[in-house]
Amino acid sequence: MEIATYEVEAAVEATHWWFVARRRLLASVIRTLVVPTESPVLDIGTSTGSNLRLLQDLGYRNVVGVDTSDTAIRYCTDKGFGSVRHGDMRQLPFERGRFQLILATDVLEHIDDDLGALAELTRVLAPGGTAIVTVPAFPCLWGLQDDVAHHKRRYRMKPFAARLRAAGLSCREQFHFNYLLFGPIWLARRLIRLFRISVMSENQINARWLNRFLTTIFTFDVWSARWLRPPFGVSILAVAHKESST
Repeated sequence: MEIATYEVEAAVEATHWWFVARRRLLASVIRTLVVPTESPVLDIGTSTGSNLRLLQDLGYRNVVGVDTSDTAIRYCTDKGFGSVRHGDMRQLPFERGRFQLILATDVLEHIDDDLGALAELTRVLAPGGTAIVTVPAFPCLWGLQDDVAHHKRRYRMKPFAARLRAAGLSCREQFHFNYLLFGPIWLARRLIRLFRISVMSENQINARWLNRFLTTIFTFDVWSARWLRPPFGVSILAVAHKESST
């Protein structure tokens, strides 16, 4: 991502509606997995620390993060989020089968060889371990945030699930989320492009009242998406398992 995008995210990730409600979704998924808090956990692509904040709040004590950006690592360190190493998802600096739980949220879309990156994730995941992976969905939603974050693609559900299987993972569940705001986000991105609105990141387009309103909507969205399984959404979440015999 661009440096300015990191600056904006670092300033808002603790309170911005997107990060707050997504942490609630990830927390609900992690709780159902019943992964002991002493288990080794890896967060791939920490960015400025949203997932590390979540894992810290859940009481996980053996957490390692990895990111390609020195800027992102510095923000995580300044926030007191523990050990974050410099590394690439395509060649992770860890031994085979080390981690019981891996989070890779909004990372794959940055990588040309996403299948190779998933295979590397599988390599460091312990037999019987679980990976939670999120990606942006639907190419028709391509917008400013994809540009400033240097995304390579947005995904559709079936091809994404096929990539996970090809990498040696079996999907326990997969679903779209952020479905209630699909239409408004599509429209907003068209208007930003049409009127050439100049902002460093979509995360800047916010206000206190709007943040409260969108937090309420998105909180209901992520609570219901896992059970309703809507056929569309701004993002996809997959809970993938590495077989014990692998």
